[in-house]
Amino acid sequence: MTTLVCTSASDAAAPPTQTLPYPSFSSYMRARHPVLLRTARSLTGNPSDAEDLLQTALAKTYVAWERIEDHRALDGYVRRALLNTRTSQWRKRRVDEFACDELPEPEPVPGGDDPAELQALRDAMWRAIMRLPARQRAMVVLRYYEDLSEVQTAEVLGVSVGTVKSAVSRALGKLRDDAELGLVRK
Repeated sequence: MTTLVCTSASDAAAPPTQTLPYPSFSSYMRARHPVLLRTARSLTGNPSDAEDLLQTALAKTYVAWERIEDHRALDGYVRRALLNTRTSQWRKRRVDEFACDELPEPEPVPGGDDPAELQALRDAMWRAIMRLPARQRAMVVLRYYEDLSEVQTAEVLGVSVGTVKSAVSRALGKLRDDAELGLVRK
């Protein structure tokens, strides 16, 4: 048997009181910011982009704050905003690529060689110079890298000019015969 219970009209008209877990947007943001930022970082992979993404998603949440009925589902709402915003960013950043039968050749850089090849040659040259005996290495560096004359090089090292000439000549011969330099120059 069912028992009928009557309530007053004023009790029936009043909505049930609901305590909101976050009374304001700022309290929600302060409480959940670290967790949401981790989610944004997992979507972007870059801390700066993650902060921008979270800021955009929180702005969208702030605009919709009054329309969100269940504040217990705010994290889901913000995560969905993060995902939708990231997807929109990804779609906007499309790259125009077209399939073709032949690959286009890059235009040669005017007045210079490939910078990577030049760097490889410099590195190989320094390794070859480091393999020279200390005295020959010092003379080659002073003569060609410091741009000193034979007389100045002889004065710095305290040797005769003839010694500088013969040592530099032998060093240059070793550099010409260096196998690693031969591979890089070809």
